[in-house]
Amino acid sequence: MVYDFTVAGAGIVGLSTAYKLSNAFHGSSILVLEKENRVAVHQTGHNSGVIHSGIYYQPGSYKARNCVEGRHQIVQFCRDNGIQHEICGKVIVATTEEEIPRLLSIYKRGLENNIEGIRLIDGKELREIEPFSSGVRAIHVPCAGIIDFTAVCEKLSEKLTLAGHTVSFNSPVESVHQTNGTLAINTKTDTFKTRHFINCTGLHSDRVARSAGVKPNIKIVPFRGEYYELTKEAEHKVNGLIYPLPNPEFPFLGVHFTKMVRGGVECGPNAVFAFKREGYNKTSFDFTDTIDSADYPGFWKMAGKHWKMGLDEMYRSLSKAGFLKNLQKLIPSIEINDLTGSPSGVRAMALLPNGEILDDFYFETTEREIHVLNAPSPAATAGLAIGDEIVKKAKNSFAL
Repeated sequence: MVYDFTVAGAGIVGLSTAYKLSNAFHGSSILVLEKENRVAVHQTGHNSGVIHSGIYYQPGSYKARNCVEGRHQIVQFCRDNGIQHEICGKVIVATTEEEIPRLLSIYKRGLENNIEGIRLIDGKELREIEPFSSGVRAIHVPCAGIIDFTAVCEKLSEKLTLAGHTVSFNSPVESVHQTNGTLAINTKTDTFKTRHFINCTGLHSDRVARSAGVKPNIKIVPFRGEYYELTKEAEHKVNGLIYPLPNPEFPFLGVHFTKMVRGGVECGPNAVFAFKREGYNKTSFDFTDTIDSADYPGFWKMAGKHWKMGLDEMYRSLSKAGFLKNLQKLIPSIEINDLTGSPSGVRAMALLPNGEILDDFYFETTEREIHVLNAPSPAATAGLAIGDEIVKKAKNSFAL
């Protein structure tokens, strides 16, 4: 059999892409290849489960457009399919007067991105929304929420299967070759033939691209985000989502409080270099992954530029008290005994050779292939809209 489309990766971007291809090209045959034994094992299943508003991102960027559109789509998808979610709202907090100019800049960007309902609030209004939080001013973002992204992926996989498509597990892509007008995709146990290939493999996207003969100008470098959870006795101190101002030089949103859709409150994450692309523990190590990062000039240029921040993040990784200190900027009454351990996640960060961090979604296309080479947060929120973006690229690049 020759499939019309093969998508590598059964995280939310891959499954959303397959779902949107199915809707756009009726009668087509679609194969999804996933190296694990179930959907959403890595970035999708390890993120904090936030429906992002789109307030932070450069107007006109893929992130800004896809996050806003994707948010509307995923909320409607959850409503239509009975998937657990809650539009609980979020506050972005300036904890000192010195931070107010940056807060106002984010607010202005939110207006440019047409984020509905956002408003500037003072400390008194902040405490009406989040009674235990501390700040001089904040942005209230009522359209932000929480969600079970794994459940979304399970539903997308189910819909694809019911529509006659195939989701194949335990099928890691090892190489892609063009033969006689089709593509041969080799896994450890099988070879699949397809007319078109879309690479949505997240943490391994650059490697899969290279296995297909594409030479992307980026390298995926993994960063682990470590979390704590609030104990049951302390959960009442958070009503929704409480965020600090993000660091303008680094694409992470800072240590924050996240109400979780299945109950509980998550605190974090920090961002530390991971010695394994799927390194969810402090002791995780893979020689090949480590050398892959260490051999890349962009890694050392990035490290040289951000070494102080890297040390701060490492300190928070090793010191629970250091982690707590950051949390107390937002909620001063949080104490060390209020924190208990929680699973970590790993973010695929795309680095350019000059050490710059690629801050937008990034795609490379050929006549038969589309490679999604950078899809960090808010890609889960934006997943369905990214699927639409890939459908457009398929129509143009594949002349469909």
